[in-house]
Amino acid sequence: MKATENKKVIILDAGALISLSMNGLLHELTKLKGILNGDFIITSQVKEEVIDNPLKIKAFELEALKVQSLLDDKVLVMADSYNINNASVKAKTEEMINIANGIFAGSNNKVNIMHSGEASCLALSSILSEKGIDNIIVIDERTTRMLVEKPDNLKELLERKLHTNITLVKKDFHYFKGFKIVRSAELMYVAWKKNLIELKKGDVLDALLYALKFKGCSISDDEISEIKKLK
Repeated sequence: MKATENKKVIILDAGALISLSMNGLLHELTKLKGILNGDFIITSQVKEEVIDNPLKIKAFELEALKVQSLLDDKVLVMADSYNINNASVKAKTEEMINIANGIFAGSNNKVNIMHSGEASCLALSSILSEKGIDNIIVIDERTTRMLVEKPDNLKELLERKLHTNITLVKKDFHYFKGFKIVRSAELMYVAWKKNLIELKKGDVLDALLYALKFKGCSISDDEISEIKKLK
């Protein structure tokens, strides 16, 4: 598949897909696809997290089948549909993980701040950008977003989360500059703004944003207020 002018690729992390699925918002993703000049794309690592592994667990099988149906209907596409070799994504993913997880250390060992799903999204974004394909990543998890957007604040966040002193071992933040990241909350704001949400009565936007907050999307009350001001 060749890049076209103004074509937008939206890379979805596992956490964002899970947030949307748990809130019954996968249908809204289908509607967004209908107005998108581009594709929702996932990596094989994300597919493993949201489809392959959950299909083996009865408690998560239904949600996995719902996401699989999006793939079958081409609402979601795999990275190889853009002629991107999975081996190149895997190699870049491992590089991202090794760098990110070597930045901070706790009292006894290095702190793992990035896992394969999020790292694969960054890796794919990097490869797409090299091909001249405009892209954005949807990640709900706070740590990876902070590494990209506010790395200097990440040490304090980790100390709060892990309840231990954190040391900056290697300041490799520059590897993670330039990525464009949003959350499922911003994605659903667009769906609401485009009048794609079936519910019309009540404060639907408020309900959407708080539903996502309480089921996986890392967003503060202040950030929700800021989004609502965009009405």
